[in-house]
Amino acid sequence: MEKQAIAAVHPQQDRALEWAKQAAIVISASLFVALCARVTVPLPFTPVPLTLQNFGVLVVGLLLGSRRGFAALALYLAEGASGLPVFNPAGPGGIVQLLHWPTSGYLISYPFVAGLAGFIYERGRSTFARAAAAGLAAEVLLFAVGLSWLAFWAHSLAQAFRFGLYWFLSAEVIKILFAAAFAARFRRMVKG
Repeated sequence: MEKQAIAAVHPQQDRALEWAKQAAIVISASLFVALCARVTVPLPFTPVPLTLQNFGVLVVGLLLGSRRGFAALALYLAEGASGLPVFNPAGPGGIVQLLHWPTSGYLISYPFVAGLAGFIYERGRSTFARAAAAGLAAEVLLFAVGLSWLAFWAHSLAQAFRFGLYWFLSAEVIKILFAAAFAARFRRMVKG
């Protein structure tokens, strides 16, 4: 009788521990993106700074998968909207940077970008090529949303492309390749 009572308690404790572990992973991932956001280079010819934020979003999506990646970036946005200094320091921070700033579209897309990268990567072999393809698809989504918002803000699609695309293409390719290499290597280490 006592063994049955103990066995009934352990699954509840195991679930609580697993939930706490997953919550810690998601919180840590949101803080990783916040640290990446601190590495920023304001460019004088555009309101969009060069930052490692997108790299962090890709890494989180690739490593955590679609659900936890989405959750981590949704938490990141909630942290930033509440006023925590997690967004890139070139902007005003808080809800203004999230909803009323030239880079708001990029920020708002982050949970979906991480979710898409994770979704593609978790559906096959954990190879560099698959991670790079997932990163590329996620970046296309990032720029589709970010440039749409920027075009609305600038009242011109051509201006949005000048502000938010042309200057960043080579840097984004490098971020995709590094995120893919990191994710593929990490998965191999975990499995091996």
